[in-house]
Amino acid sequence: MWLLLSLCVFCLLGYSEGQDRATLWRGNDRSGHCQYTFTVPSPSETSCSPTVSGGPEMEGLKARLSLLEVLVARLTGGEIGGPGAGSQSQAGLQEALTQAMGERILLQGEKERLERDVEELQRRMEEMRRETERLKSRPCYPQPPLVPPSVPLQDSGLRPAGGAGVLSHLVSRPGRQWDTGSLRDPAWQYGGNAGFQELKAEVTEIPAPIPEGPEDSTGCGELISIGEPVSHRKADSIAGKYGVWMQDPEAVAPYGGKMVWRIDTVGSEVRQLFGYEDMDQLSKGFPSKVLLLPEPVESTGATLYRGSLYYQRRRSRTLLRYDLASESIAARRDLPHAGFHGQFPYSWGGYTDVDLGVDEKGLWAVYSTNKAKGAIVVSQLDPHSLAVKRSWETSIRKTSVANAFVICGRLYTVASYTAPNTTINFMFDTATGQGKEVALPFRNKYRYNSMVDYNHAQRKLFAWDNFHIVSYDVRLGRQ
Repeated sequence: MWLLLSLCVFCLLGYSEGQDRATLWRGNDRSGHCQYTFTVPSPSETSCSPTVSGGPEMEGLKARLSLLEVLVARLTGGEIGGPGAGSQSQAGLQEALTQAMGERILLQGEKERLERDVEELQRRMEEMRRETERLKSRPCYPQPPLVPPSVPLQDSGLRPAGGAGVLSHLVSRPGRQWDTGSLRDPAWQYGGNAGFQELKAEVTEIPAPIPEGPEDSTGCGELISIGEPVSHRKADSIAGKYGVWMQDPEAVAPYGGKMVWRIDTVGSEVRQLFGYEDMDQLSKGFPSKVLLLPEPVESTGATLYRGSLYYQRRRSRTLLRYDLASESIAARRDLPHAGFHGQFPYSWGGYTDVDLGVDEKGLWAVYSTNKAKGAIVVSQLDPHSLAVKRSWETSIRKTSVANAFVICGRLYTVASYTAPNTTINFMFDTATGQGKEVALPFRNKYRYNSMVDYNHAQRKLFAWDNFHIVSYDVRLGRQ
């Protein structure tokens, strides 16, 4: 640095000396004689001009001195700060600024999320307040007597708090032939991608009064009322969050009408079909038969009828009839134009595009198509070949209802799968081809009802409500 400074001073002095040298002029005067003129500039003035600014030479000198001062100041500042100190400081400040901006963005996002949560909580509190006011102002109606069940339906399937997991494992029973493979029930090892679908659609419904009318306890009739849910068992693993359970209303050998079957439908490859001798063994968690289905099950739309399990094959519109006696596929057929794997599910999701059910008139399929634009289509099927015998298109969208079932050729839909007090909100009669709105109270006791089916032999609705296997007594009016 000092070498550079010295070089600048030397150049400046050299320029000054060049300006102070004497000047010799030679020329002829007016008389023609040779005349020599010797001129030495004064230190204070370079010409006889009356100006005192110093002329262009002095201005240039001042400019060079100013440049020299700036250069010395810069060099001195760099010497004091050390090599690279300025750039390092600037880089540190830039990094700190970037980090502060990132933290500000994160805090802003967290603030917005908390504000949304607060708004959602306020909305729910307001809904609960309004619902409480409505319930307080609504008169109480007497509950109808429940029809005594034809098989024992004790509420012994609930696990006591802190109790042992008696439902977790399959217990071998003497003298019984078991299938090979893993027979853990119901907590079979669950892992990997679940491969199931859940939609978030909560609908708050106002319970309607129970209608009064004549009851038909023997034949068909229009649905009058639904009793309180009766719990039979609770699953103890994520595999049993939702599923399907069944009894064959027209059972044939080798299994009787008391045999109970269930499928846990949470999983990527659902194939296990558990069988229980009766409702008591179901509540205790002791299956007498475990079958491995040859093709995986899609969702909770399966049903039992005349010794066969009817279900939808995973990721397809193919319907399968699995014969329980021979333990093999007896028939298969595509349901024409039916949506599948999340195209037209119920409002809770679960890939419930095709829902099979049985009533006094036979086998039914509830689904939708692109042609129907999401409206529910109900078709009566041939139970042997699975061919469609006749179809009806309704006026209610499938994704707007939580579940559906068929009683005496009439389709009924459930409004909400989460609201504890919801309604049966729509009925479609295949005999007349007409639909209408109804308001029959229906209770989701555990607030996540993923399956509702009718059993005409028991005259009950079977349901799967948030890990719980439940049933409802129903009352039908006279024809």
